[in-house]
Amino acid sequence: MADAVRDNAARSRYELEVSGQTAFLDYRQSGKLRVLTHAEVPQALRGAGIAARLTAGALELVRAEGGKVLPRCPYVVEFIERNPQFNDLLAAP
Repeated sequence: MADAVRDNAARSRYELEVSGQTAFLDYRQSGKLRVLTHAEVPQALRGAGIAARLTAGALELVRAEGGKVLPRCPYVVEFIERNPQFNDLLAAP
């Protein structure tokens, strides 16, 4: 159904391709801090859990790099609230 989430550093976004369409999560980077700004899933893919898969995959990539996140996208904020196993990735305010 889909490949793994990948970091498209040239476009400053995480991507997940599903059925020939790309869902993405934009970020700004400052050192090891990723400010997660906007998630978007193509209309045809909405309601299938793609945003959750994209967000979890992006957070796992940040974890693997030893980074931290500052979620500014409302979806990502809610996702982390529902999935406290990612709380350790939150940058101190």
